[in-house]
Amino acid sequence: MTMLPCIPDPIRGRVHGKRAVVTGGASGIGRAIVETLVAQGAHVAIFDVSERDGRELADSLSTDDHTVTFHDVDVTVESSVRDAMAAVERDHGALEILVNNAGVSGPGEPTDSVDYAAWQNMMAVNVAGPFLCTKHAIPLLRRGRGGRSIIDICSIYGLIGNADAPSYHTSKGAIRLMAKTDAVTYAPEGIRVNAVCPGTIMTPLNMKKGKEHPGGLDAYLDAMRAQHPLGAVGDPIDIAFGVLYLASDESRFMTGTELIIDGGYTAQ
Repeated sequence: MTMLPCIPDPIRGRVHGKRAVVTGGASGIGRAIVETLVAQGAHVAIFDVSERDGRELADSLSTDDHTVTFHDVDVTVESSVRDAMAAVERDHGALEILVNNAGVSGPGEPTDSVDYAAWQNMMAVNVAGPFLCTKHAIPLLRRGRGGRSIIDICSIYGLIGNADAPSYHTSKGAIRLMAKTDAVTYAPEGIRVNAVCPGTIMTPLNMKKGKEHPGGLDAYLDAMRAQHPLGAVGDPIDIAFGVLYLASDESRFMTGTELIIDGGYTAQ
């Protein structure tokens, strides 16, 4: 019978001593997740293709108490993921936390107009990436201490439909169901799997999108705020706090579900 882990001591840090992998951890939501986990006591391995940003972040966060490493990883290539997980095992030992955050927006055209190669590339990053990282992280998680947690970064459009980027939304729907399936599969081993579904978050990608919007960034922000009942858009730290909860043993009785962080968007 699986025993629930003890509630963490907040004085020591909510993920004190836990070892984590965060994909797409060099910028945006991923960077905020890395910084938050480290601030709460975790040792973190950053997986990303942005080597300069990733190494600078790892170097800035590494201390005598917190090991932060960078790994140049293409999550769409199994050998790249496998080799990076082997390096994590060598540097950190086992693993307690995996955050599947790496993703791309992909083509925005409707289904009948999408270039198949562009669709395949997007699905490779958004769906095959979390699959490969989960596949090669499970052996390390099995050797982890105490509560172990996988967090898949999904989207509100893994829950509801929208015509603005149908291919992206399809990929996030796949991730949402993968999280549920993995949750059931690995629950007997004490490995929890949940999804986080963000609304509009001001990442570098959305900042770029906003600047290209008719009327510019201010018009884009006004339009986005109007769609969220709280009258605001989110910041990467809002998602990082949700990930921290799911990564910590405070969420020890949660698996196979979604944490929706969207300013009330899907409540309408």
